[in-house]
Amino acid sequence: MIEIKVQSLGLDQVSKSPVVILQEVAGTRVLPIWIGPAEASAIAMQLAGMTFARPLTHDLAASLLKGLGGELKRVLITRVQNNTYYAEMVIQRADEMFSIDARPSDAIAIALRTDSKLFTTDDLLAAGGVEIEDADAVDGVQAHEGTRGMSAEELREYLKKMDPEDLGRFHP
Repeated sequence: MIEIKVQSLGLDQVSKSPVVILQEVAGTRVLPIWIGPAEASAIAMQLAGMTFARPLTHDLAASLLKGLGGELKRVLITRVQNNTYYAEMVIQRADEMFSIDARPSDAIAIALRTDSKLFTTDDLLAAGGVEIEDADAVDGVQAHEGTRGMSAEELREYLKKMDPEDLGRFHP
């Protein structure tokens, strides 16, 4: 398994759908995964360090996990089938270790809230990933409105002013 991190969020210029760009920690390959606007918002808010008086869905999931004595040890982006990525959340509770199936976007949002590591396979990075030269443009996906390079405070202010429509429409 290869450790990855959230490199950025982007907007697919063709479909106008949000994309989370995952980059290998010890390299330059990235894995773009198209996600829904709600999940993109949850990831963006956590990356910006935004907090709310009441827990949002992914905050609630992280609190439930901790409250039940569990710890998210890692998230594994395991495979892609019919253009759908699959992930597993590896959880430890006491002496028991178990894995829960999850959408990558939800697992990433929870992992960011619990400071858990993200991993994927070399095969996925080789098959679905791309090598980056320009960190602001990845295979037709561009970092949203120049958000790369912003400080946490600048990103927080940008997100406060952002219209959810800016992340695209969700079409189930």
